[in-house]
Amino acid sequence: MILEWLEARRAGQEQSEEDIVGFVNGVLDESITRAQAAAWLSFVYCNGMSDKEIVYLTKAMTDSGDKMSWPQSDSKLIDKHSTGGVGDKVSLILAPLWAELGYRVPMISGRGLGITGGTLDKLESIQGYRTDLSDDELRSQLDSVGCFISGQTSTLAPADKFLYALRNETATVPSIALITGSILSKKLAEGVEELVLDVKCGSGAFMKTRTEARALADALTRVGNLSGVITKAHITDMFEPLGCAVGNALEVEESIACLKGHGPKRLVDLIVELSGDGDRAREILSSGRAYERFERMVSAQGGDLSKPLLGSGCERVVIHADRSGTVRSCDAESIGRAAFVLGGGRSRAVDSIHHGVGVLVHAHCNDSVEEGEPLATVVHAGKGLNEAINHVNAAFELGEI
Repeated sequence: MILEWLEARRAGQEQSEEDIVGFVNGVLDESITRAQAAAWLSFVYCNGMSDKEIVYLTKAMTDSGDKMSWPQSDSKLIDKHSTGGVGDKVSLILAPLWAELGYRVPMISGRGLGITGGTLDKLESIQGYRTDLSDDELRSQLDSVGCFISGQTSTLAPADKFLYALRNETATVPSIALITGSILSKKLAEGVEELVLDVKCGSGAFMKTRTEARALADALTRVGNLSGVITKAHITDMFEPLGCAVGNALEVEESIACLKGHGPKRLVDLIVELSGDGDRAREILSSGRAYERFERMVSAQGGDLSKPLLGSGCERVVIHADRSGTVRSCDAESIGRAAFVLGGGRSRAVDSIHHGVGVLVHAHCNDSVEEGEPLATVVHAGKGLNEAINHVNAAFELGEI
């Protein structure tokens, strides 16, 4: 059958649910070889898939493993997914905020790869924080705290794990059909009722243009809603870093400040927008109640906020403006590359990271700066300092005042 499926995919013919389920099952039981699976992915990359086919693929990957189930409650189950960006620490703030708003938030997150950080890497800056909770622990915590942020279990959408790794090897990652199936299969397996998508657009994002971001957002919302989950997408800016902090422990510190009512305006505004309940969300953040919920979540997952964050004690180098002017650009990609070469990111899933390094951005787009004022601070542990400084300098473009 696999040869027939490959021929149909190569010809761009629409495949049935039976065919797509058969392909996914064949990948899992290894009756389909890696080479055949790679060819199938390549044909999808070249020819795309219909919405109907993406629904079939998403469901097959969701059904490839265990699906989480939660007790009935008046509180709706909600989660969010970001396509990734530089300084994007929204999940750390939004999960406890939603819990304060009366939702239950079963948030399964991942690690960073490349210049975009991972939610689990940030949280693991907190000493003792566990991201490997069992199903029973997840259910207990959702009931007692109202939210958790943990890692994907080995039995959650295992077909996606295999296909995602193969997409990395075969340069087929930028396929809207495959991205949609990958994202939604994990979220459907969580058993959520509502899903909020933050599709990043800009130099520090996977989607560089608004046209690309819109195409992905539309596909995700169509397929998510067709799959039975209320799905909404927001296209948000990633031409400059989100907030001021870029780097794992640095972003935890900024998240805590935000949860206590002292976050950067652009970060707070985005979180309020994504929350879906603007006035109440802003009031809860201002009051500090969301931080109390965050404390409970961290404690329930073994973390100790009274101890220094991992990677503390790094040295700092301040980058100053060489002339007065208005900041025309604070390029997210360049700042992300700086944090990456310092050791804050990884190029392979097995790589280790340094939790303490990163960049603190002091001047943002349209800010006026005087000669000698700080633009950014490089937080380093010795590795990659000169290269990081070059990336930070390249990030900033000053125009006339």
